Amino acid sequence: MGLVGGAYGVRLLTALSPDGRSGLAEGVPKVYQNKSKLQVLLGPEVWQRTRGKVVVDFGCGEGEEVVELAEHGAAHVVGIDIRERWLEHARALAEARGVADRCTFVQRWTGGTTADVIVSLDSFEHFDDPAEILRIMDSMLAPTGRVLVAFGPTWYHPYGGHLFSVFPWAHLLFSEAAMSKWRSSLPGKTPTTSFRQAGLNQMTVRRFEKLVADSPFQFESFEAVPIRKLRWAARYPLREFTTSIVRCQLVKRRVS
Repeated sequence: MGLVGGAYGVRLLTALSPDGRSGLAEGVPKVYQNKSKLQVLLGPEVWQRTRGKVVVDFGCGEGEEVVELAEHGAAHVVGIDIRERWLEHARALAEARGVADRCTFVQRWTGGTTADVIVSLDSFEHFDDPAEILRIMDSMLAPTGRVLVAFGPTWYHPYGGHLFSVFPWAHLLFSEAAMSKWRSSLPGKTPTTSFRQAGLNQMTVRRFEKLVADSPFQFESFEAVPIRKLRWAARYPLREFTTSIVRCQLVKRRVS
């Protein structure tokens, strides 16, 4: 729980960020400018892993990665997102880039086939019920398939509060109620009463590890990628505060 709350907390947040700007960079982060986000987060081997495969982008947003996977040789790519307006944009993008025949965009998985690969970028910190998402992914995935995951920043990262992080660790210093009231008072912002309602499930590195341990999956690989300037401190007990992103591969749990 945050230490600063109540009306004082709301006034202080309003003074610090009257327009709602957070400490996160606006627009496309420099690390992705003129680069493939898929390749930056998952490595250049992502193209080999998905070529000729049925791929699902779980939490596809506006479809850029779906189109890119198709352009790099995926047999078919299904983009899933709950926001229909983003899916409409994705369909138009696939049409404009000439890969609409190999891209499908839906709000939920309807079955009919299985995925060879599931990709999930910057989504696990936003899913309302990430344990249920892992179960859904298990039902979608072929027995020998894999899930490629990258997400962040995690909750205890300096800017793990995303839009609530008006300065490093602000989301931990201020109470959830004060931050929600401040965000709700800003022009053009959707009223919210909690971090979860605003789309943040407060995902930590440890919580994600436990979710996978309790799921139908197991880690084939796992990396808590440290903040570059804090690599020297990126170990227990400071791992949660120094992790930039989580990157991993999941496979179906082997029965011994």
